[in-house]
Parts: sequence; C-alpha cells; structure tokens
Amino acid sequence: MGVKGFVEGGIASVVAGCSTHPLDLIKVRMQLQGENSVPNPNHHIHSLRPAYAFNSAAAPGTLHIPAPPPPPPAAKAGPVSVGIKIFQTEGVSALFSGVSATVLRQTLYSTTRMGLYEIFKQKWSDPDSGTLSLGRKIAAGLVAGGIGAAVGNPADVAMVRMQADGRLPVSERRNYKSVFDAITRMSKQEGITSLWRGSSLTVNRAMIVTASQLASYDQVKEIILEKGLMKDGLGTHVTASFAAGFVASVASNPVDVIKTRVMNMKVEPGTTPPYNGALDCALKTIRAEGPMALYKGFIPTISRQGPFTVVLFVTLEQVRKVLKDF
Repeated sequence: MGVKGFVEGGIASVVAGCSTHPLDLIKVRMQLQGENSVPNPNHHIHSLRPAYAFNSAAAPGTLHIPAPPPPPPAAKAGPVSVGIKIFQTEGVSALFSGVSATVLRQTLYSTTRMGLYEIFKQKWSDPDSGTLSLGRKIAAGLVAGGIGAAVGNPADVAMVRMQADGRLPVSERRNYKSVFDAITRMSKQEGITSLWRGSSLTVNRAMIVTASQLASYDQVKEIILEKGLMKDGLGTHVTASFAAGFVASVASNPVDVIKTRVMNMKVEPGTTPPYNGALDCALKTIRAEGPMALYKGFIPTISRQGPFTVVLFVTLEQVRKVLKDF
C-alpha cells in the first residue's frame, strides 16, 4: 500500500471536503451562537465621569456603576435559517468562505490519517486470516487521527476563522484573503504558536472522528458482506458510510464545539483571553448556556458528516479501483 494509500485518501478527502463545505460553515456558525453570553473577564464594571464634581471621598472624579445585566439570549436559529441568513446578508459566495483552508486541511490532515490508517491495518492484521479486530481498528484510527491533526492544525485554525468571519461586525472582521494570508497574518500578529491554538482539542477530536469513522465503516462493511446482506458495491459503501458518519457525529460533537470556540477567540494584547483552555471553555459554555450547548450544531454536523463520509468512502473505493494496478 505505502504511498498509494496516502494518495487515495487525499484525493477522496479533498473531494468530500469541498463538496460539503457549505454544511461545515453552517455548523461552525451554529456552534458560535450564544457565545456572547459567556462572561467577558475584561468587562466587570462601567466607569462614568460625572459632569459635575460630587462631594464623595469614595469616588473622587469617577462614578462606578455595575455593568447592566446581559440581555436575554436570542432564540437559536436552525441550520436552514442560518444558511438562508448567510445567503441573504453575505451572498452565495459566503457559503464557500474558507474553502481554500478546507483544501489545505484535507491535504494535510486527512491524507495523513487515511494513509497511516491503511498502513496500521496492514501491519496489525492477523497474518493467517488477514482480518483486523475492532479493537485494533479503533487503535489504528486513534493513532492515525492524532498524527494527522497535529500536521493539519494550522489549516484547521485558518478554516474556522475564515468561516466565522462573516458573523462579526464589519469593523472587527479579519478579512483573510486566503488560507496562506490567514496563516501568515496569524504568525506575525499573534505568534507562530497561534497556529496550534486548540491543537489538543483538534488532536482529541481527530482521534475520536478517525477511530469512530474509519473503524465503523470497515466493521459495518465487513458485517454486511459476511451476512450476505448486500454485495460489495455502491449500496454497501453508502450504508456503511452513513453508519460511520452517525457514530462519528455523536462521538465528536462536544469536542468540536469547544474546538471551534477556542480557535475562533480573539486575543488582544494586554487583555485576558475569553478562555484559558479547553476545560475553561467547556465549563464557561455549560454554565452560560447549559450542557446541551455542547451539542450545538449537531443537526448540521450529522447533515455534513453523513454526506461527507458517503462521498469520502464512495470516492475512495472508486479511486482504489482506478489505482489498483499502480
């Protein structure tokens, strides 16, 4: 297999990533809904300088009043509403914001994880039967996903920011021209380490997604073929893909929400970051919005993960047929 496994996985991943990019963008926007209700550590009080001097020793020249209570949270929009709003306010091209980052991310992350998974499958398969147990499939997915995520994290950060940019006020938008512009500006303005912001979350999510997605696909496909339910064709590939997409969505959504928020946070020099890490982000999110906030964007996640997984594996099977003689 060797290099061919990386090539096959890379081609399939780029095709799947580009074709489902608008759904991924909608998912990111939904995951950021309600984020403004999380307390900002830089804003505790409002200071007003009175027009006339007050005879008060406690506040010479400055009047401190408590910050007003936050407004009640707005009703959360569904994926269709979010998509329509993006189309109406930002144009149809906005649905493909950050697509260059998606291409780079899939090229780095998915090519690595798909290729390594195939290598591990070969190395760890039973030499007599040629089969691989579910436990070893999961282990192969965990290792391959973690390595792939570490390689692709800069593109992942850029993709999240480019997808989320349109929800910010015009004056606060980053307006990255491309994924390379995003990576260059982040390196200059926030330091090279900003490219690996949220990397622990990216690695954790990638390990969960890869293990659940690839292992589930292989396992379901094997069961279908062993039971004689269907032949090894398009029907089997689609059925196994949908099952794999559902399992991956359920397992990864909480980590994905936290990852999106940590990567998207704006860190100004001299101010306290909104989150001090993944755990702090999770706790603040749960306190401010409730535990189900960790499943925000689940409908677009599974709506995207399902088609993405189907396109990924159907394309992969076809690419394998084309390259089988190489």
